[in-house]
Amino acid sequence: MNVKTINPEVYQAEGRVVWATSENVKFLKQKALENPRGRARLCAHPGPEDRTHEMLVALRHGTDLRPHFHPGNVESFTCIDGEMQVFLFQDDGSLLETLHMGNPASGKAFYYRHTEPTYHTLIVLSDVVVFQEVTQGPFTRNNTVLASWAPAEGPDGKLSEYLASLKTRAIGQ
Repeated sequence: MNVKTINPEVYQAEGRVVWATSENVKFLKQKALENPRGRARLCAHPGPEDRTHEMLVALRHGTDLRPHFHPGNVESFTCIDGEMQVFLFQDDGSLLETLHMGNPASGKAFYYRHTEPTYHTLIVLSDVVVFQEVTQGPFTRNNTVLASWAPAEGPDGKLSEYLASLKTRAIGQ
C-alpha cells in the first residue's frame, strides 16, 4: 500500500484495496509525537468527498480537543493501541457519560458509536493513542460545532485546565 503525505497531520492511503499493519501504527505514533499539535491520521477513504470516512488517528498525550459534534453525523471509534478517556456531553455541557477505552486485550471498552450527534471529546491517557474513526462524509470544516460552553484551543491553557478537570471528575465517578 502506498501512503501519500497531504500535510504533517494527514496521510492518504492509496490503492484499490487499503490495509494497515503494525508498521502503519508505528508510523502514525511517530508522526503524532513529532507534530506540534500532537496529531496524525491515515485516511483510508479515497478523499474528502467520499460518503464514508475511515481513518486511523494517532493523538499524543496532552493533545487538547475542544468538545464538539458534527450535525447530521454519527461516528464510531475503535481503540487499536494505547488508552483514552472519552467524554460525552448533553447540549448544555453537563457530562452525559465517560468511557475509558483501550485496545481489545486491555479488558476496557475498545469500541463505541454514538448514533446521534453528541458533543464529545477525549483525553489521551497513554503516551500516544491510536484508534480507528468512522464517520460520514463529505468532510467540511463548517460541519463541526464547537461547544460554546468549553474554552477554545489556544496558548492560554484554559482548554487544558478544563480537560484536566473533566479527567478529575471521571476518576471520582
